[in-house]
Amino acid sequence: MSVESDARQITLNYTGGSVQMSIGNAKDIFGADFTGLDPGSVEKSVSVKAHTRVRVIGGTAKQVSAYTYDYQQFPTSRASNAAAGTVILMAWDGSEGDFTGRVSGSMADAATFFQANVKKTLAFRTQRGTKYGPFPAN
Repeated sequence: MSVESDARQITLNYTGGSVQMSIGNAKDIFGADFTGLDPGSVEKSVSVKAHTRVRVIGGTAKQVSAYTYDYQQFPTSRASNAAAGTVILMAWDGSEGDFTGRVSGSMADAATFFQANVKKTLAFRTQRGTKYGPFPAN
């Protein structure tokens, strides 16, 4: 059994959350090549305090000095066996009715993401009826 590639789901991460929708809808909203959707990374620095470490239970303790390391943090989304996030209903120029997506994170962060990236004028609403947009095409 084959599944149309545009019917598969894609998750687009952004700062503060993620949106999940079909690939076909994402191509229509953001452009076929998803240009401009690279959220980039943020430089993070982690400081580890001095501590003792025991390699084998009952063995001797070794002193570990304090140290700091840096890494690049990219936006992530929450994983769940159940569908995570809030269902939204989206409509945009040229769409025939509402299409569903799923947002994790705040709706304000989702609105900021759509406002910065859509290639067609888009509006969305939550299942409770709160409306966001329209966000003009970029």
